[in-house]
Amino acid sequence: MTSTPSPAIHGDTLAELVASGAQALTAAGVAFGHGTATAEDEAAWLALWKLGLPLDSELTPGAPESLADRPVTQEEQALVAALFEERIRSRKPAAYLTREAWLQGVPFYIDERSIVPRSFIAELLADGSVDGWLSDKTTQVLDLCTGNGSLACLAAMAWPEVQVTGADISPDALAVARINVDKHALQDRVQLVESNGLAAVPGPWDLVLCNPPYVNADSMRKLPAEYQAEPELALAGGDDGMDFIRQLLLNLPARLNKNAVVILEIGNEKPFFEAAFPDLPVFWLDTSSGDEQVLLITEEALRHWSQGNTAALSL
Repeated sequence: MTSTPSPAIHGDTLAELVASGAQALTAAGVAFGHGTATAEDEAAWLALWKLGLPLDSELTPGAPESLADRPVTQEEQALVAALFEERIRSRKPAAYLTREAWLQGVPFYIDERSIVPRSFIAELLADGSVDGWLSDKTTQVLDLCTGNGSLACLAAMAWPEVQVTGADISPDALAVARINVDKHALQDRVQLVESNGLAAVPGPWDLVLCNPPYVNADSMRKLPAEYQAEPELALAGGDDGMDFIRQLLLNLPARLNKNAVVILEIGNEKPFFEAAFPDLPVFWLDTSSGDEQVLLITEEALRHWSQGNTAALSL
């Protein structure tokens, strides 16, 4: 069986080139979700990046300062077309090809050693949604499963008075995180630690951020190739996606300061979370994806809950 060839990627103007690239991505059936949600957005990202143009450039025809009608040379067309063709052929997330991912307007280095950063927790750090849960006693912040360190860096940027520890079980991911900590000159504020869960980061903590592996086994089997290109360790959460989270909630109460809070991302696994922890009081936080992907647990609620559930969770 032969694959359908992708449409030729061409265009004498930037808008035409982006439209052609979007058509090719759509025809090839690539999957998005690693920084872009549509073929049009990803085509614009790839074309602008390859041509060395600002990624927030206006491409709407007739809009002020729009680059839509910017001429594209034959050489530039060839360079951009080659990048689109690599994206289609390899099925790698675009961020792995550009070696760059953006969260809340902040650029981060990324490569195949770490999951592409896309946590909705970043929105909560940037827009101040979390601030009301914190106090002047919030000084020790843990970003567990830090991956490429983006959330750890964003937390340090959001709250200049805190110290942040980024922890991950993967030394490869931590090597990428080191690049980003250095890139943003946060060496004095962000410490990186190799840790299996909470084993090497006992705390106590005032705030814990965690975007853990939570994809359930059935969903893992159905993931598009782009997601399969990422480290499985950062995604797979066991049969119901809750394996890591069970252990985390079992161990957390003894590692939290009084009035601490935990912010946990669970993606599309809310039904599995509620089935696993039916009597744990949580607050669901609003993000651009709705209010079912990120939750907050207070230290008090977690402590009271754990007193009646530790034995069951340990089984």
